[in-house]
Order: sequence, then C-alpha cells, then structure tokens
Amino acid sequence: MPELPEVETTRRGLAPHLEGATLTGVVIRNARLRWPIPENLPELLSGQRVISLKRRAKYLLLDCGRGTLILHLGMSGSLRILPQATPPELHDHLDLLLDNGKLMRLRDPRRFGAVLWHEGDVHAHPLLARLGPEPLEDYPGGFDARYLYQATRGRNVAIKALIMNNHIIVGVGNIYACEALFSAGISPMLKSGKLSLARCDKLVTAIRTTLSAALLAGGSTLRDFVNATGNPGYFQHQHWVYGRAGEPCRCCGAPVRQIKQGQRSSFYCGNCQK
Repeated sequence: MPELPEVETTRRGLAPHLEGATLTGVVIRNARLRWPIPENLPELLSGQRVISLKRRAKYLLLDCGRGTLILHLGMSGSLRILPQATPPELHDHLDLLLDNGKLMRLRDPRRFGAVLWHEGDVHAHPLLARLGPEPLEDYPGGFDARYLYQATRGRNVAIKALIMNNHIIVGVGNIYACEALFSAGISPMLKSGKLSLARCDKLVTAIRTTLSAALLAGGSTLRDFVNATGNPGYFQHQHWVYGRAGEPCRCCGAPVRQIKQGQRSSFYCGNCQK
C-alpha cells in the first residue's frame, strides 16, 4: 500500500501540472471503487480551476474552489500525468482532462482507492476530522517527543501498532514503522507505556529521518507503486530490516526476524532492538 512518502512523491509530481490548470472534462470508466465515484463528478468539476494540490496523511486534496476532490490510492492505485491521446488500459478507471492538453489518470487494479467530493472545510470530512498530527511538520502541539510520550502513557499496545494508528500520528505505514523502530533501537513488541521520554525523542527523530530519506528516494516500490511519471521508488534498496527476514542485520550480523502483529509482518533485529 502506498504510504506517506509514496503519496507525497505523487503529490509533488502532479502539482506542477494541476495547479492553475482548468478541468475541461472528467471520464469515469468504472465508478466502483472503495466508495462509488459520484455520478455527477463531471458536472461538478468541468470548468473548475485547480487552486492547489495538498496532502493530509495518505489523502490527496485537490482544491477546486467550490469544493475539494479527495483522492486515496488504496492498496494498488497510482495517479499519472499523460497526454490526452493516451489510450486507457484495463484498470484505468478515471481521467481528469486538463486545458493544457494533458490528463491525470487513476489506475487502481484492486479498486480499494477513493475519489470523493466535499464542499466546505475538507478537514471536517469524516475521513480527515480525527487524524493525528503530520510527522514531518513542526507546529505547537504537533508531533514531538513530548506529544508521543503523552500519547503512550498507560497504553499496553505494542509501540509499532501505536505509531501506525492514524489517530495518534498519520502516514507511518508498515514499512516505515519497521524501519524507524530499527533506527531507534526499539522492539516493535515493546509496550507503548514503557517508553521513556528519551526513547520517545529517539523514535520521533527516527520516524522523521526515515520518512525524509524515503521521500528523497521517491518512496518504496514493492509491487504496484509508480510516481506521476510512471517511475518506481528506490527506498526499498535502503531497507535495514523490512523484507529481509533471515538475512544478516546490517549492524550486528544477527538474522533479521519476522513476526505477525495485527495481521501485518514486522521485521526487526532481536539484538539491536530492545
């Protein structure tokens, strides 16, 4: 599933083509995504000028003035900028036609993505209203060591599950949770309430450093992810533990372990992470 670095990489690739452009049409080939694409989307969007393309957690927010198009890539979705003459393929479900002769195309083989329309304050939408802070942004009350320390008090949930909870912090999916916990030297199984303030500080730094490095590499491509120009990400070549079960730890040489947590695979070094 595309995580924060992949979604932000997509946003950065799309924004120069979309911002300031006027939408001249919408082509819906298959409306049956996670939630149905609104039938009246062509009427809502045609003639609208794109003001901005922003990201909140793993959602892309296309501000069209009179409302916001909320986009989610789901498990296997991608958004690409293409010439309008590019013929669609089997899993190409939606095109936004632009006045610059290009289009933005949604491809989603598994159809777990979303294309939703919201008028008014988009951050009040039910999908966005209760999200936690952004890990790469600095603002009062945002994601820092003190915030994480307070969020972990009295909790018996494993720390990996906590940092993947979008109500606590957004955008830390499975890959980057494993990588950040390794960087911080923290076991994914450690009970959240046992973290000291000092270890929370290490983990916050590790999460930010891991996500920033992944952004520089264009995200991770394990299955379907490609960016707005169709190119994969390369951060998977830098993974310390994720997907490396049985291989030697790059720090100590002990075999990387794999366990199941909440139906997700966790990768860690039992020697380096406590």
